[in-house]
Amino acid sequence: MAIRVLFPTLVFKETLDNPHLARFNQDLADECRSLAVSDEAGRRWSAQHYLGGYTSYGSLDRLHLVSSLFARLRRRIDPYVKAYARALHYDLSGRTLAMTDCWANVMPAGVVHSLHLHPASFVSGTYYVEVPRGAGALKFEDPRLGLHMATPPRRADAPESFHAFVTLPARAGDVVLFESWLRHEVPPGRFSGERISISFNYACTAKGRR
Repeated sequence: MAIRVLFPTLVFKETLDNPHLARFNQDLADECRSLAVSDEAGRRWSAQHYLGGYTSYGSLDRLHLVSSLFARLRRRIDPYVKAYARALHYDLSGRTLAMTDCWANVMPAGVVHSLHLHPASFVSGTYYVEVPRGAGALKFEDPRLGLHMATPPRRADAPESFHAFVTLPARAGDVVLFESWLRHEVPPGRFSGERISISFNYACTAKGRR
């Protein structure tokens, strides 16, 4: 049977290359928790859009430019983003790939980050700082879902790549990358402690332009 696979959706996942990963994650966790206490504007934004949790998305969304620790994280992530872009077969000649946004998320049990995408970006991702057992994983939606119309349900034994939703578990130290148009969410979880992550966007611009 002659079947061709067309229009793949690629998601990247790798553990951060850092010989002192536990110490690095502890420092990041401390800084994220400190932000959650001191960032009044972020707490106000989170009270309206991130119920029960904290994110600096609405207040401090370029942490890689103001924090040396987050800048170190950016330098570690850059090679992964370049490798991911190559795997997607994009022609980046004459273009610059750079992190544009970076923000912290602190999610206790029960906090939800509803289905969304990241407009005006090229590659988006998350770095996991602390992931308690049972913490909400990242859930992706098939980008063709709204076009399925009269299709029947998939069989229970269908391969993961045929599922309408795919949940990607993660542990502390993992980097997950995806194209910014891919819709995703963090479902609620039942766990003890806090799920701490750092989200980011990359843009691809012609060299010489800002």
